[in-house]
Amino acid sequence: MAAHEVPATTHSIVAGGHTRIRPFNTRDTYPEQNLDNDLCQAVVAGDTVYVRGQIGQNLDTSASVGIGDVEAQTEQAMSNIEMLLHEAGSSMEHLVKLTIYLIDPRYRETVYRTIGRWTKGVHPISTGLIVSALARPEWLVEVDAIAVIPEGAQ
Repeated sequence: MAAHEVPATTHSIVAGGHTRIRPFNTRDTYPEQNLDNDLCQAVVAGDTVYVRGQIGQNLDTSASVGIGDVEAQTEQAMSNIEMLLHEAGSSMEHLVKLTIYLIDPRYRETVYRTIGRWTKGVHPISTGLIVSALARPEWLVEVDAIAVIPEGAQ
């Protein structure tokens, strides 16, 4: 499989020569906000996969998961990342970088323990930030990721 190809079962498009996985428009995902942006959940560019910030949201239904529960939201975010990497032809073992956004520094220990279970033995680099808010008030944590597609999968 070429680096820009994804499994046939994945909803994706090619734009600008790169595969866009799970494209969407913000007017559909954020109907309460006056937005109209074409985005996607992940982009495959060469042998690199860039995963959009994932939160406590089911990607198939757009329903928020774990409202008020930072551990449940982190689990959902990491599950989404794992699913998107798989759809892109990669996996968690090929994670390179995580960026973690928290709305409260008191969540750090719970979030990092949860992420640590998902990345045991992988050793990605990570950056953690405390932010004043995320796109919806019920979201407590957001995690974005960068991974590579292993050479044998290309």
